[in-house]
Amino acid sequence: MVEPSRRPGSADRPLDGRRVLVVDDDPTLLEIAAAYLSAAGAAVDTAADSVTALQLATQQPPDLVVLDRMIPGVDGITVAHRLRRESSVPIIMLTALAEPEHRIEGLEAGVDDYVAKPFSPRELVLRAEALLRRARAGGEPESDVVLGRLRLDAARRELRLDGTALALTAREYDLLAYLARRPDRTISRDELLADVWGWTIGDVSTITVHVRRLREKLEADAGAPEIIQTVWGVGYRLNSSALDDDAEPSR
Repeated sequence: MVEPSRRPGSADRPLDGRRVLVVDDDPTLLEIAAAYLSAAGAAVDTAADSVTALQLATQQPPDLVVLDRMIPGVDGITVAHRLRRESSVPIIMLTALAEPEHRIEGLEAGVDDYVAKPFSPRELVLRAEALLRRARAGGEPESDVVLGRLRLDAARRELRLDGTALALTAREYDLLAYLARRPDRTISRDELLADVWGWTIGDVSTITVHVRRLREKLEADAGAPEIIQTVWGVGYRLNSSALDDDAEPSR
């Protein structure tokens, strides 16, 4: 087993009590990733192919999946799609493909974050910690948000629109909650990258894809959105008037 160069102490185990599934067909990378995540407190399951990964995800549902894009069997994009049919588990995709269209393809499959190969194992742990912290419902919850027909239950991290619960991924919930807590205010893409993703530098196409996915779930016509509006050249705004009780339902 490859040992991390720095083992966290008992007070520095941010992933204690969390189960992480790591999927990669490179045995060295798999070993290193598992060692660092374990040292951070996670219970780690590993898989080298898509069939094993999907079996483990069903038998022992993880709190987080670290998923290589290119694996034997069906690829990581297909695995992400299949996981998304059953759960909103946070997914970090590992990829050696740096082109924006490849990252966008992963985001459209429901991936929450991506790490480019080669990567720092410490960065992987920090990304995992950030995603799980946002997905965790425990601790002191933020207050609920009620905007007309839309309700966000902060403790459950649940969205209801017109009384119907809609399934969101961890990132989709975070993005919608950020906008909903600032209704009718234009939020720049840089602000969203910094405050929702925790990135000082990043690809704004990440935000574009997540906004599109939210619109597909919220809007009557995702091509002519009324709830999440684009402010060209700046960012996005949640239009509270589209959620008034007397407004036409979006779905």
